[in-house]
Amino acid sequence: MTEPQDHMLTTPHGKLFVRVWPQESDLAPIILFHDSIGSVELWRSFPASLAEATRRTVIAYDRLGFGKSDARVDRLPLDFVGAEARDTLPLLLDAFEIDDFIAMGHSVGGGMAIHAAADFPEDCVALITESAQGFIEERLLDGIRAAKAEFAKDGQVERLVKYHGDKARWVLDAWTETWLSPGFATWNLDAVLPLVTCPLLAIHGEDDEYGSPDHAERIASMVAGEASAVILPGHRHIPHREDEAAVVDLIAAFLDDIEE
Repeated sequence: MTEPQDHMLTTPHGKLFVRVWPQESDLAPIILFHDSIGSVELWRSFPASLAEATRRTVIAYDRLGFGKSDARVDRLPLDFVGAEARDTLPLLLDAFEIDDFIAMGHSVGGGMAIHAAADFPEDCVALITESAQGFIEERLLDGIRAAKAEFAKDGQVERLVKYHGDKARWVLDAWTETWLSPGFATWNLDAVLPLVTCPLLAIHGEDDEYGSPDHAERIASMVAGEASAVILPGHRHIPHREDEAAVVDLIAAFLDDIEE
């Protein structure tokens, strides 16, 4: 297996940490968008397994303010999900000289991947979402409230320091305070989904504490391209960690049928 390669990508707003798992292949690479408190490191072994199973280069990066990327001190704008695809993705595509790509995102990263597919319909050849949210529901808000209460306990924020360093508190607040704010209460992907024309695989855990299976089913039903929703019984919010092999196999089978 080829060793991953680490890069620091300079952007107008700070440096981004990027890790690449290269494959000797002309197939479109997979670009990973992490979740609300995620990072490259928190993908753990999944990207390497995905690269090996699909024979595709996999690229993951820490969003600005997360992981090993530069810090940010501002609050997330209410359009941050769409802004990530609009503002950051083009920098990645240019830096790594990528033409066609596959977008995959976990949790809020799934929304970013959806925006990527909608914004770059000629370049995004397939879309994969895992545990993505497409609208605001009580199950989602209750999950975030519970997590906020848990992180308020002594020593809990320190769990994030391992991955985000002194940015840990900002990362946590960026998640909970944005999603629980009244200004975000009407957020949804309804206007974006019909703009997705590439094939879609929407994966969701039946017992996901941050969103019901309705999210995956709604996402799959509203895109313009061919789509399927796979609901995994007994799985929660991070299926790629709960059963990495099963998720990798699902994705590899899906991508085997993609025409490039």
